[in-house]
Amino acid sequence: MDSINRQQPEDNRDNLQGGAALDKLRLLAEKADNCFFCTRITTGEQFNTRPMAILQVDDMGNCWFLSAIDSEKNSDIAADPAVQLLFKGSDHSDFMSIYGQASISQDKEKIKELWNPLIKTWFTEGIDDPRITVIRVVPSSGYYWDTKHGQIVAFAKQIVGAVTGKTLDDSVEGTLDV
Repeated sequence: MDSINRQQPEDNRDNLQGGAALDKLRLLAEKADNCFFCTRITTGEQFNTRPMAILQVDDMGNCWFLSAIDSEKNSDIAADPAVQLLFKGSDHSDFMSIYGQASISQDKEKIKELWNPLIKTWFTEGIDDPRITVIRVVPSSGYYWDTKHGQIVAFAKQIVGAVTGKTLDDSVEGTLDV
């Protein structure tokens, strides 16, 4: 397929599965550091979205968060565990959308593993605050938008393209089958 201006072939689709999908998920989640955590996505009601710090993506691709037991987010998950996570790693690339199933626990070992001192802002009693819960999101599918060769190369291609009037697209996108 030709690009929009037919000056270069479109070679910007790379659907990822298994280990490659997990690697991309971990990479883009680490670049973003935070995401929009969306709940009530399958209820037919207006969904809820809030920013959340992603504290870990494990070897299975599970995304881990800490949350208050009495939060609206936890209530939403109890009613409908289907969630969507939206990531933005930079202004021009490193975008990702993940769908998955969320579960809530009060696993003290996992809380200790995820804890850092800044979290005390939300849990004033510290690591033993009885309100702390762990949210695990098990991803089922996703989609990403990224650059093939990094932002510096992509930016250079944009400048050269603007000067020469040719499309020098360095983007890549595709599904994530985790």
